[in-house]
Amino acid sequence: MVKGKVPTRDELLAFIRDSETPVGKREIARAYGLKGDQRIELKELLRDLRDTGEIAPDRAKTFRHPESLSDMVVLEIVSVDADGHLLAVPRRHDDDKDGPPPRIEVTAPASRNVPAPAVGDRVLASMKRRGKNTYEAKVVRRLGSGPKKILGLYEEPPGRNGLGLVTPTDRKLRREFDVRPSDKNGALPGDIVWIEEIGGALARRARIVERIGPMSDPRTVSLISIATNDIPVDFPEAAIEEADRAKAAPMGHRLDLRDVPLVTIDGEDARDFDDAVFAEPDPDHPGGWRLLVAIADVAWYVRHDRPLDRAAYRRGTSVYFPDRVVPMLPEQLSNHWCSLVPHEDRPVLVAEMWIDAEGHLKRHKFHRAMMRSAARLTYNRVQRAMNGTPDAEIEPLMDEVVRPLYGAYRVLLAAREARGALDLDLPERQVTLGKDGHIATIGVRERLDSHKLIEEFMVLANVAAAQALEQRQMPCLYRVHDQPDLAKLEALREFLGTLGIKVPTGQRLRPADLNRVLHEVADKPVSQLVSQTVLRSQSQAVYSPDNLGHFGLALARYAHFTSPIRRFPDLIVHRALIAAYGLGDGGLSSEDRGRFTEFGEHLSMCERRAVAAERGAMDRYVAAFMAGHVGAVFPGRVNGVTRFGLFATLEGTGADGLIPIRSLGQEFFRHDEGRQVLIGERTGETFGLGDRLQLKLIEADLATGGLLFEIVDVIERVERQPAPRHSRPAYGKERTGPPRRPVAHRGPPRDKGSRRRK
Repeated sequence: MVKGKVPTRDELLAFIRDSETPVGKREIARAYGLKGDQRIELKELLRDLRDTGEIAPDRAKTFRHPESLSDMVVLEIVSVDADGHLLAVPRRHDDDKDGPPPRIEVTAPASRNVPAPAVGDRVLASMKRRGKNTYEAKVVRRLGSGPKKILGLYEEPPGRNGLGLVTPTDRKLRREFDVRPSDKNGALPGDIVWIEEIGGALARRARIVERIGPMSDPRTVSLISIATNDIPVDFPEAAIEEADRAKAAPMGHRLDLRDVPLVTIDGEDARDFDDAVFAEPDPDHPGGWRLLVAIADVAWYVRHDRPLDRAAYRRGTSVYFPDRVVPMLPEQLSNHWCSLVPHEDRPVLVAEMWIDAEGHLKRHKFHRAMMRSAARLTYNRVQRAMNGTPDAEIEPLMDEVVRPLYGAYRVLLAAREARGALDLDLPERQVTLGKDGHIATIGVRERLDSHKLIEEFMVLANVAAAQALEQRQMPCLYRVHDQPDLAKLEALREFLGTLGIKVPTGQRLRPADLNRVLHEVADKPVSQLVSQTVLRSQSQAVYSPDNLGHFGLALARYAHFTSPIRRFPDLIVHRALIAAYGLGDGGLSSEDRGRFTEFGEHLSMCERRAVAAERGAMDRYVAAFMAGHVGAVFPGRVNGVTRFGLFATLEGTGADGLIPIRSLGQEFFRHDEGRQVLIGERTGETFGLGDRLQLKLIEADLATGGLLFEIVDVIERVERQPAPRHSRPAYGKERTGPPRRPVAHRGPPRDKGSRRRK
């Protein structure tokens, strides 16, 4: 034990494990002689150990090793995992204060007289340790059900004798809750609130425990997504203080690239610039190029197991909303020291790469360097310059910077096409907010060659990073995109067959096979629909230490390297490269080399959480915008078919909503799952994927983001082949009456090829 020094993770774990009684922060600080800022750092380290389940908190603000969990514990059943195991947490556990608990799997009670527990139940259970942070709990006695927090919109409809009403923001919860005046906790009509159920499941009563904000305030839209998805917002004080103490990195042994005209190219509204590019012809290989991709050296500022590191790891990624960003790192770093602002010295990690005339990566090196950005450029300005109208800043950079970048890009693009990378060029919605914070316009983001240029440079650098770590036998956190599931591919074949498009059977499809399909329908009305359906057939990309390749990009290896400001996986790759090349401080620690499986699982979860939050916010913003157009008629296309109705996307805005089956008329409609159509039993009228319709907006629910449409007219029907003999059975149900409230729908998945989520 070293007095006056904050213990390492292992030292602190050993101290707590060897203590005969639970110890608190005060006892630990006294034992190690810690003062001032050191106590703050100790607090963050204890919180981090709680988050990973390596220590367990007691009610008396003390800590113990998880092995000392009591044999008899009151648990609350919180979820069911993919294998059907009931998962529980200690009844007194508070995620906000105590962090994530150990994994506790609950088994059926030993006595037949004890009813089987379910999610929401409280039980008395006997505990048995099975492994690190994992326990088995056997139910001794069921104690009842505990309250569950639900986010919803509070209203006070007339004629309810003072009772308030809360409608959940989660469209899967198709129930409403009554709130008595004594339980509204100061909430006002139109507020988004957290509630707890009271009085039992059948009572549908709740008390308000927290107000989020008024639904009329456009900022509340993002707050709903943040609250629903448990996005961490506030940085710990120790992390903020560490960021505030950051200063310019020294030149040291860095490669000096300050005279190289590296430039950043980003969107018009970008606030942080974490990548810069440069290209020049390779004089030794005609048609080849030398490329530099310089990435902010975040590892210099964010060191292993420090407050900034622990806070960033919890977040995993930045989260982007139309009105705000929840950053992975404090702005002092993300918008200052780690932002490659023009004409300022900034430390970077550089991928130096050489490609031949066919775009093949021939060799690469990685350097720690110091650069000075020659210009902060935007996609639109660069594209206009290449189209013949450069502005005053870009004009002098055309010959030395811009044209060489496009020259290297054309070679990389040809290589992409030659290897058959999946060519999904789906439109991405673009939201513009007015000064009042409300949506001013919704449109489709223009996709330019300048966007693709940066993407191809980043892809090449990511490939080089994975190759470098493999060659130097360092652990690598790959970005893997596995082969599509066979069942999804068979469903895709069936759907394409209804359009007369043949796909090879009896083998796994390659990206080139799917590209052939996309090119075949490129000029047809169903082009976007086919692209979306192909996208839905894909596996989900995740982070893993096991290399499965990247199916979509048709690459044997791929690792995220290019955005350590906003993605923690990239920071891990940076640290591994620094250690592999012996580039100084901030490299991968020995403790972290065995944690890559944990890294992959946690950071994949963080990404899914961020995507869900961003998508939910976008749905609600669009619903708020469309609320002013209820009753209007729009053209749209069917993008989904279910037995309870059709999902459709409006042209122009890209707004998604439901056409309930009961709004189609009085006859019986069958759902043909194989052909993805609804068929009228009496008239034979069909509605299916790709049909273009005139749609009337019936309802826009701001709280859930749901839209309801009804069909006014059929503009164009997709020509379909007869149903194959092996088509799945059709079924349906007669639907009558008025349309229902919006139901669960998230619309088509985001383009997996976007730069931020690739």
